[in-house]
Amino acid sequence: MDCKANVEIGEYSRGGQKSVYNQDQDHDMGIKEKYIPCGIVDEDAGQLYVNFGSSYKTSDFMVDSVSQWWSNLAVKEKKQIDVIQIKVDNGPENSGIRTQFLKRMVEFADWTGKSIQLLYFPPYHSKYNPIERCWGILEQHWNGTLLRNVETMLAWAQSMTWKGLKPVINLSQKIYQKGISLTKKEMKEIEKRLLRNPNLPKWDILIRPS
Repeated sequence: MDCKANVEIGEYSRGGQKSVYNQDQDHDMGIKEKYIPCGIVDEDAGQLYVNFGSSYKTSDFMVDSVSQWWSNLAVKEKKQIDVIQIKVDNGPENSGIRTQFLKRMVEFADWTGKSIQLLYFPPYHSKYNPIERCWGILEQHWNGTLLRNVETMLAWAQSMTWKGLKPVINLSQKIYQKGISLTKKEMKEIEKRLLRNPNLPKWDILIRPS
């Protein structure tokens, strides 16, 4: 799981090369509409899920994206899963010490009834996160295209393929609040639910459902 850089909507230059001439603006000034893609790729099935957020990249947005992914799974698939292993970058919104993210992941474990294992890539190693390959394919797919509106953005994202499969695309209009964090007292209760690897306490965290 990871979030891609903001996608700017409008008549703005995005680089790339297309066989069809596209007239765009040289300077991306005054951009008002942006979307944040949060992607989740199932390494076993090859299915890619992308949730485009219209607000901010926050812990709540990322966990809500995971919840949307889970809701899209078939009942049969859910029953076959014992542990949901999530590989993530150690970003500020979802690190192993981000209180709001860990709180929401504990709630997610309780909601699904599944154990959650968070595995973090060390700094400067995000390129090894499998989702980065998906972002690379998406960039090649809409290379140079003018994403004039949100409908165009969603259509191009929907038409890409990853391992022969079309991605599941969702658009979130929810407004997220930045800077939410727990008090030390609140975090003590959450910490009781976290089984941290003694050798890698910030990089390998297991959460069992209550």
